[in-house]
Amino acid sequence: MAGSATPFASFEWLIAWRYLRARRREGGVSVMTWISLIGIALAVFALIATLSVRSGFRSEFVATILGANAHVQVLQTPYATETGQVIRTLDDYDVRADAVRQVPGVTRVAPTVRGEVLASANGRNAGVQVLGQTIADIKTLPLLAEPEVSYGSIDDLANGIAIGTGVANQLGVLVGDRVQIISPDGVQGLMGTTPRTSTYEVVHIFQVGRYDIDRIRVYMPLAEAQRFFNRDGVVDELEVLVEDPEDIDDLVTPILAAAGAGTYSWTWLQSSGGFLRALEMEDNIMFVILSILVLIATLNITSGLIMLVKNKGRDVGILRTMGLSQGSILRVFFICGSGIGLIGTTLGVILGCAFAIYIDPIFGFVNWLLGGGVWDPSVRFISELPAELRLVDVLRAAALSLGLSFVVTYFPARRAARMNPVEALRYE
Repeated sequence: MAGSATPFASFEWLIAWRYLRARRREGGVSVMTWISLIGIALAVFALIATLSVRSGFRSEFVATILGANAHVQVLQTPYATETGQVIRTLDDYDVRADAVRQVPGVTRVAPTVRGEVLASANGRNAGVQVLGQTIADIKTLPLLAEPEVSYGSIDDLANGIAIGTGVANQLGVLVGDRVQIISPDGVQGLMGTTPRTSTYEVVHIFQVGRYDIDRIRVYMPLAEAQRFFNRDGVVDELEVLVEDPEDIDDLVTPILAAAGAGTYSWTWLQSSGGFLRALEMEDNIMFVILSILVLIATLNITSGLIMLVKNKGRDVGILRTMGLSQGSILRVFFICGSGIGLIGTTLGVILGCAFAIYIDPIFGFVNWLLGGGVWDPSVRFISELPAELRLVDVLRAAALSLGLSFVVTYFPARRAARMNPVEALRYE
C-alpha cells in the first residue's frame, strides 16, 4: 500500500522532481524555483565571502602585529634613586634575557632600546620610532626576515640603519642615502637641553605590509642605540616572542619570574587587542545581518511552494484518493522546497569558496574597473585585501541556509498534506 510506504520512497522523489521541472502552463512554478535558487545561492555566497574576508583581516592583523612586534614586553617598574632620579631601564639585561629564554614556550628574547625621535633628510622631516637590537636579534624578527618588499641588505646594519618604506618615501631617501636622527633628550648645558643628533646611512629599506609599522619604524644596532639614547649598559625592555601568542597570558607569570623582581609586562593583547575585539564584534554583527538576507532568500521558497500547492490542488486530491498518506504528500512538497535550498546552498558555497580563493585577481579587476584607489592602506593598515577560507565559516553558512530552507518549507508542505481531497476535486 502507498499509505504504508517507507518515508522518502522513490515515488515521492519522482513526483517532487516532476513538480519542480514543470512548466508554468502545466501548473508548475519554474520561474519561482529559479528565483528562489538564485537568491539562496547569492545570499550564501555573500555570507561566506564576508566571513572569509573578516577572518582574513584578523589573521592578517595578528600576523603583522606579531611578526614585527613583541608578544610581550618586559619592562622595569619605575623607581626613584636617592638623588630623586627615576629609573625605568633594565640592567643586567643579558642575564635576564638568558633566564627568560629558559622559560618553556619562549622562542625569542631581544634586549631592546626604544625611542621616539625626528628623522630628517632632503629638507623633509618625519617622526619615527627607533628600535635598537643586536643585528642577530633583528634578523630573527619574522616579518623583517621575509618582508614583502626589501631593498639593500639587513646584513649591512652594522654600518647604518634599516627603515620602513613609509619613512623612506616621506624623507625621499634610497639605500645609500644618509638620514639625520634628532633626539630632544640631549645634553644638559647652561642654555638648557641641547638636542642630540647623529647621521646614519640607510642600508636597508623594508615593507612588512602594515602601514603603521612601515610608516614609522627604524632599526639600528643595539650598541649604537645605547650610545645615542644615553642607555650605557642598560636597555628599555626585553622583547619576548612565544610559540603560541594567543595564550600569552598563561606565560606572563613565569616570564616575569625569570626576568627578576621589579619587572612588569605589556602584552600584544593589551596593546592591540582592541583591533581584534572590534573585528570579532563586526564578525558577529555581519553574520546576523547577512543571516537576515539568507532568511529573505529562503522565504522565496515559501512563496513558490504556496503557489505550487495551489496549482497542484487537483493532483493532491487525486494522489490522496489513490491511497497516498498525508505524510507522503508532506514529504513530496518538503522535497521540492528543501531541494531548492540544497542546490542553492551548494552553489552559494562553491561561489563563496571560489571568491575567497581567487580574491586577489577578482579584487584587482574591480580596482582596475573603478579606476584604482579603492584600497587605502593608510586607513586599513594592511597593504591588500585579505581573505581566509575557514571550514567553520563555510559550515556555519551552509547550516544556516539549509536549516532555514527546511523550516520554511515545512509549513506550506503541511498545508498541502492537510488538504481535503474532496474539496480539492469538488470544482474539477
